[in-house]
Amino acid sequence: MRTSELIAVLAADPVPEPIRIGRRVAAALAIGFIGSLAIYALLMGPRPDIAEAARTVRFNLKFVDAFAFALPSLLLTLRLARPDAKPQALALWLIAPLILLAAGVVVELLVVPSDQWLARLVGHHSMFCMRMIPLLAAPMLAALIVALRAGAPMHPALTGALAGAATAGIAALLYASHCPDDSPLFVATWYPLATLICAAVGALAGWRFLAW
Repeated sequence: MRTSELIAVLAADPVPEPIRIGRRVAAALAIGFIGSLAIYALLMGPRPDIAEAARTVRFNLKFVDAFAFALPSLLLTLRLARPDAKPQALALWLIAPLILLAAGVVVELLVVPSDQWLARLVGHHSMFCMRMIPLLAAPMLAALIVALRAGAPMHPALTGALAGAATAGIAALLYASHCPDDSPLFVATWYPLATLICAAVGALAGWRFLAW
């Protein structure tokens, strides 16, 4: 086959429509989120003092930062599901939650005595956090990988990693309502580590199931 003929054949292949992929992803996330909610209800539930905690900046910062991370990660995943993806500009939005969390850490270090820094960083439920965020993310990530198979990502492992990161962000929104550790030092340490686990699993799943 001549090069020109090969190009013509490739050009004739249908390219996944953004709307179609978006609907698939939305449906997958909805189904996966139901599974995550079931895990949350069975194993965790909201913390007893949630009404009082909701009046504090530290508690609310966890939700703002998780949302600010989950949304661009999900949009990037959608963008990368197409073979003509150009995600550079959108990727810059991932800097926003990092800046927000870094600012929270700086303020925490300024207002909290230094002899309390380590205790706040370790918290009370660090290992529980590391287990629960990936567990809550698992149903959403599995559903999302299935939905993304309708796409044609040029970088399947990266697409899967971002899917894992996005579902970790959504899982963090759930887990934050249970977590009694509100210090930005804790959040900046253990939430990202849990997210890395989800991203690694997502990368492996993307490499295995999204390659074409």
